Amino acid sequence: MITPRRATGCTALALLLLTAACAKPAPPADPAYVAGIESWRADRLARLTADDGWLTLVGLEWLSPGANPFGGDSSQPVVLPGEGIPARVGVLDVGDDGAVTVTAEPGSGLELAGQPVTRATLATDADGKPDVLRIGRLAMYVIRRGDRFALRIKDPDAATRRAFKGIDNYPVDPAFKVTARLERYAEPRRVAVPTIVGIDEEMLAPGRLMFTIAGHELSLEPLISTPDDHELFLIFRDVTSGDTTYGAGRFLSAELEADGSAVLDFNRAYNPPCAFTPYATCPLPPEGNDLDVAITAGERYHGPKH
Repeated sequence: MITPRRATGCTALALLLLTAACAKPAPPADPAYVAGIESWRADRLARLTADDGWLTLVGLEWLSPGANPFGGDSSQPVVLPGEGIPARVGVLDVGDDGAVTVTAEPGSGLELAGQPVTRATLATDADGKPDVLRIGRLAMYVIRRGDRFALRIKDPDAATRRAFKGIDNYPVDPAFKVTARLERYAEPRRVAVPTIVGIDEEMLAPGRLMFTIAGHELSLEPLISTPDDHELFLIFRDVTSGDTTYGAGRFLSAELEADGSAVLDFNRAYNPPCAFTPYATCPLPPEGNDLDVAITAGERYHGPKH
């Protein structure tokens, strides 16, 4: 004899099985759409593994105000990794006005724009395209984060690049391509974006993007470089962060249309450089950019692949 409680359980199970049997499978993804995502992923991999890609980073040396001697000897305040680097290559000087100059040791072999350099004022990444110094295999340039400067060093023969085993991705799922609408602020506001190195970076936020995924009403605050910028940059975490995706979050780009809409294709969500190298200075999700759903699309992460 079945008790009422047991009968209720059986009925619920029967209904569940009937629903599963009657549910229509999701339609297959458009082959052209899948091909577009795969092409984007191939380009992304090519950029990551390029001669000057993120995998070539071998050093990030923070500079002090004033003189910063640099070279291959470990006694130098700024050490250049690798063999065959002169003990002292030169001096990087950070002025009170924020200007960074380089003075090379005679015969060091240090080059700027393909020519031997004696002394020069260097453009940093905050000025747009930074000036790149070269010695041997190494390429280096100055970055600015807040009011601090650092020397970023790259080597195309870096161990991380040679040992790299590729990027893991979720299968392409069109359900994670959605159209969002921007609810604008009265005017773009300045937000302090935290970074993995503990220095906040100031960026602009034009408003919040409102969208729906699997019936969940969600929102993210995109970032822009200038008030008229239409290229939106998003940094977000979701339920997968720290489990199947990178714990510090992922990046996504979107184009803002004239009508205030933007297509968010999370199949193009990608890992920040910090997922691949300890020498990056990645921004972290601003407050309010943690989604309470699992975004099982885009790049996955299961620990270092280098």
